[in-house]
Amino acid sequence: MCKFELNDTHKQTIIDVCEANGNSAANIIHVLHGVQGKLGYLPAEVQEFVAMQLHMPVAKVYGIVSFYSFFTMTPKGKYPIDVCLGTACHVRGSDKILDEFKRQLGIGEGQTTADGRFSLNTLRCVGACGLAPVVTVGEKVYGRLTTSQVAGIIAEYANA
Repeated sequence: MCKFELNDTHKQTIIDVCEANGNSAANIIHVLHGVQGKLGYLPAEVQEFVAMQLHMPVAKVYGIVSFYSFFTMTPKGKYPIDVCLGTACHVRGSDKILDEFKRQLGIGEGQTTADGRFSLNTLRCVGACGLAPVVTVGEKVYGRLTTSQVAGIIAEYANA
């Protein structure tokens, strides 16, 4: 994987987000959320700069980024696909849905397609158990899925 180049524009973005959050380590979650929203992800170089700006240990920043599943240290695809593996979804076959996405996209969980179009991840609960099994693509929710519907979902975004 290529090393992230932390340029002056990125640094200013991080400085701005930190300042908007009072340059306070107490606001680290808000800072990381804001920085990820601007840069798309939180590679090590970004975490180090955030730690420096907030005068806190890099290990603490890394611990927060690696603990919360919302944060990502790798770039996500233009269309992030999240397969719910919560109890209701699992019982109704979400593991088979996940396997079908893996097969059709040619990537594993936590990976992004070579063209940067799709990334594939799992989560523990979408909160739509009545629609199980559930997949989200960005903000759009797909419920009561079967493996035969996976190709159609991919095609919906393939040329978008």
